[in-house]
Amino acid sequence: MISTKKVTKYFSGFQALKDVSFEINKGEIVGFLGQNGAGKTTLMRILTSYLPATSGEVIIGGDDVVENSLAVRRKIGYLPETPPLYSNMSVKDYLKFAAQMKDVPGKQQHKQIDRVLEECNIGDVKNKTIDNLSKGYRQRVGIAQAIINEPEVLILDEPTSGLDPVQNLQVRKLIKSLRHERTVILSTHILPEIEQIAQRVLIIKSGQIIVDESLDLLLKSQNGESTLEEVFIRLHSNTAESIDE
Repeated sequence: MISTKKVTKYFSGFQALKDVSFEINKGEIVGFLGQNGAGKTTLMRILTSYLPATSGEVIIGGDDVVENSLAVRRKIGYLPETPPLYSNMSVKDYLKFAAQMKDVPGKQQHKQIDRVLEECNIGDVKNKTIDNLSKGYRQRVGIAQAIINEPEVLILDEPTSGLDPVQNLQVRKLIKSLRHERTVILSTHILPEIEQIAQRVLIIKSGQIIVDESLDLLLKSQNGESTLEEVFIRLHSNTAESIDE
């Protein structure tokens, strides 16, 4: 479903990504982990075709993100860390706008809007102006727009940021329910969240992938350590000097 080969990205001489290569199969839920500035968001933006790579290749669903960027965008639902919301619109009007922008056929728009309102548990605020919503509700509206066209690939950057525990649980259940239906890439600073949702982990350090492993095997391989947080800290400590050189 997703294939990257030697993806490299420079910003004014600074190398944000270096020869990043991996493949993700259809139906996988993959967690992207890394410290601030590691390159996670840059990589996600390249995957969504919102940012070009300096070199390398990205293929999603058989389409090159450079040569067929429009086709790729139709296959992807993307939630950036700050959801792209229009604060003066009502939730329902915004979702209708999102459906139109993502080429959802007119006859299906009403059905799709009702579906995402229910799945994201935002039906009770559908007529409210987005500007009057709490941060938690805004985050769920952002997820709703990301899935309104039933994309094959869902890319979520900090999807539970600012949510209370109940909302957090609801979003986790929603993401897990997408398993086997869509390929999901999830970036978050909340490591226990990755443990509860993801099947596989990619850990990025200084623009390079230092770990690409199934979650179960990764936890079993680290001398009996039982949490992803412990593994994450140990790996960064052990690789800091070699990666930074």
